Amino acid sequence: MQLEYGDWDFQGWRSRYGFYQSRNLTHNKPPILLIHGFGAALDHWRDNIPALAENHTVYAIDLLGFGGSEKPPTRYSIYLWVEQVFQFWHKFIGVPMVIIGNSVGSLVAAIAASHHPEIASGVVTISLPDIDAFRDLVPKYLQPIERFVKAIVAAILIKPLFFLIRQPFMIRFILKRVVYCDHRRVDDELIEIIAKPARDRQAAEAFLRLNRSLNRPNYSPSLTQALSQLQVPLLILWGSCDRLIPPSEGNRLVKYAPNATLMYLEGMGHCPHDENPERVNYEILQWLA
Repeated sequence: MQLEYGDWDFQGWRSRYGFYQSRNLTHNKPPILLIHGFGAALDHWRDNIPALAENHTVYAIDLLGFGGSEKPPTRYSIYLWVEQVFQFWHKFIGVPMVIIGNSVGSLVAAIAASHHPEIASGVVTISLPDIDAFRDLVPKYLQPIERFVKAIVAAILIKPLFFLIRQPFMIRFILKRVVYCDHRRVDDELIEIIAKPARDRQAAEAFLRLNRSLNRPNYSPSLTQALSQLQVPLLILWGSCDRLIPPSEGNRLVKYAPNATLMYLEGMGHCPHDENPERVNYEILQWLA
């Protein structure tokens, strides 16, 4: 059985999702919702969905601004994507689910489960970014200046930069040099998963809006506060060779969640679920069991 795709209306915008019915309906296992990372799409879970769907019905969504979802010129934020997750759950699922996310998708997963406890029975985060921690690296008195400089740079350079980095050869270069440790997984299928949405007519303007939003102070709720209020079990997975977010962040963040398990995945980068799906699938299913 192949992944079934569909569209639904979220706040007047077309939102893309995928659905895979469990092969074993006799097991009363919670459904799973998969949330991709920045610049990716639901097909980034290409080799996770079949294994997870052995005993769980699996859903995956494209966050607004990414993948096959619409890319409107709006103000993007974690708040917006959390609301998208909640509305999707309300429309299609309606029972507590396990939410699994990578990178910014893991931030959305953790905060959605914290803000809407009725939707979640468990959370798995893979390479979990703490926006506040990154901002705190800059002294508070310099933060307004930093935001001003970033806004100027974004206004001038972001769109030309986008047209460069959406080229397949640049996507391949970035994935191999920064994101993945196992270069064998950076194949033509992966390049197309990332490059295809970037060719959409609205993609360049959405990319500019995404970067502007990231520079605003109200982009995301507090992650540490959300973790401290999380009422369900949490599994934190982290590639030991993540070059985008320091793996040491896992040791810091796990202390905030009352029922959390931290696991480092040796020799993997920022997207271990795709870099070594067999290992990640095994760890998730063992934890779920």
